[in-house]
Amino acid sequence: MTPIKIEEYNYPLPENRIAKYPLPQRDHSKLLVYKQSQISENIFYNIGEYIPSQSLLIYNNTRVIHARLVFHKESGARVEIFCLEPLIPHDYESALAANSQCTWKCMIGNLKKWKGGALSLKISINTTIPTPKTIILRAERIATTGNTHEVQFTWDDSSISFAELLELVGELPIPPYLNRPSEEQDKQTYQTVYSHIKGSVAAPTAGLHFTHDVLQNLRTKGVHTDELTLHVGAGTFQPVKTEDANEHTMHAEIIAVSRQTIANLIEHLGQVVAVGTTSMRTLESLYFIGCQLDKLSQEQQQNLQTIQVQQFEPYTSEQTLTTHQSLEKIIDYLNLTKQDVLHAETRIMIKPGYEFHLVDMLITNFHQPKSTLLLLVSAFVGEDWRKIYDYALTHDFRFLSYGDSSILIRNS
Repeated sequence: MTPIKIEEYNYPLPENRIAKYPLPQRDHSKLLVYKQSQISENIFYNIGEYIPSQSLLIYNNTRVIHARLVFHKESGARVEIFCLEPLIPHDYESALAANSQCTWKCMIGNLKKWKGGALSLKISINTTIPTPKTIILRAERIATTGNTHEVQFTWDDSSISFAELLELVGELPIPPYLNRPSEEQDKQTYQTVYSHIKGSVAAPTAGLHFTHDVLQNLRTKGVHTDELTLHVGAGTFQPVKTEDANEHTMHAEIIAVSRQTIANLIEHLGQVVAVGTTSMRTLESLYFIGCQLDKLSQEQQQNLQTIQVQQFEPYTSEQTLTTHQSLEKIIDYLNLTKQDVLHAETRIMIKPGYEFHLVDMLITNFHQPKSTLLLLVSAFVGEDWRKIYDYALTHDFRFLSYGDSSILIRNS
């Protein structure tokens, strides 16, 4: 595999260009427009000018959970537990609905202060009765793998779910590069207006610019909208630290795409607009899932435990199906297994040299230097990524999660 020198995807990003807070009105951010290798700018609420009618706009409906829990030992030492993904139960819906215990893969801050034993946290819940209810949440570290830990949570009131406990005492995990603690306003501003499936530890930030009015204007124009789910993991914040980007490890992320969405994609091939890199990674993963299913018998498909797209699958496996054929294979699989939603995991790495199968336009923010997201942008627009970022830097665009937006239209 041809080495990719990550230093070639570096650029100077002054601290004052990182947007620490969003604009008061979501859809008033600046919009960089890249089309036919030319760059112009506008305001996000005018994005409909660049999306043709009858296009299919796909966004990620994941909702950020209050995944950071702070415990204090009797000594007063602070221990921070960052819930990354559920282990028992393994799916997000069941883990968040758990009503007595669950186990999560976590990162732990100030681990040296937590030698062993259980940590406990008293949670007061105001009720209609005169005395508030108190729940004890306990956390016990049961295994360690590398930099992550398995933590079992238990609590003494089965009338409340883990999701409700997180909402009560958890902190919203805003990106570390904002260099500030989360604030009350982040609970609204760091969620997209269409988020409703809980599970992410980071927002799909390209969607933060959308308002209900913008979406309605697009629909009035004749743009179709649909949704999918990719629960964003903490790996999205990790810059590539290896000299060769191919040596970077992508973390698995859970995706879910309905049968109806796949049918809509088949109908709109050549007209697909992805809102954000998470939507793009999910959509492009579908092609390789269909190729995997094509190689399995019906019996093997019925016995599948998990479907996962590996990091370098696009570059190391032979694909002979058209995009239409691949999506039809997924429909056939869902019919065979009597499912309405495709559940899978993806580690896909989209980097220069990638051949795109589904996405024709990408709406995205401006990403960190030397990141896998910048590699994805480069794969989509080629070396013009430098021209795009130079323009943004010299024309007062705001960068990263709370920053401004762009719409990138591939040269046909």
